[in-house]
Amino acid sequence: MVENRPPDPSRRSERSRRAIYDAALGLVGEVGYPRTTVEAIAARAGVGKQTIYRWWPSKAAVLLEAFVALGDRVAEENGAGDARGLPDTGDLAADLKVVLRATVDELTDPAFEAPTRALAAEGIVDPQLGAEFVQKLLDPSLRLYVARLRAAQEAGQVRADIDPRIALELLVGPLTHRWLLRTLPLTHEYADAIVDYTLHGLAHP
Repeated sequence: MVENRPPDPSRRSERSRRAIYDAALGLVGEVGYPRTTVEAIAARAGVGKQTIYRWWPSKAAVLLEAFVALGDRVAEENGAGDARGLPDTGDLAADLKVVLRATVDELTDPAFEAPTRALAAEGIVDPQLGAEFVQKLLDPSLRLYVARLRAAQEAGQVRADIDPRIALELLVGPLTHRWLLRTLPLTHEYADAIVDYTLHGLAHP
């Protein structure tokens, strides 16, 4: 006997939400953020634009949520889950180089680069979106750097009087600057140099 069950609205909504995420990320990568519209996202996702406006106030909000979901999905596939953290092998320089090299790979990955640039640019003109971009995407990663640097302080590997929040900016700031301006190639070698300059300074010992 076949049991006739009514459709599950929650499952249908989740499928639609995933389709909208994929459509938003795909369009931004293909045609760029300015040419991506709510109508285009809806058409590609196979939903009405009213559905999108019922869940999000703008295309920027759609893209931000889609990008956060993409990051979570990649972390789960890599086995990181909620236990994500910077590696701690006892060798601070090596650990930081691993992380910055991975950041270079992410920033130069087309799946991540286009939406990241779009959100960073839109966040400058939209303060609310900018605040959400920092809260949902930047701060969680920066807190991991702070935790790793504090562990290094406790192990006596770096000075006890440094502010980890300022120190992490010496690592991620140059990388982000070069990526945003596209002045020079973003490479693993550059990431390694940032770590060396940050930990050992510029002056003679």
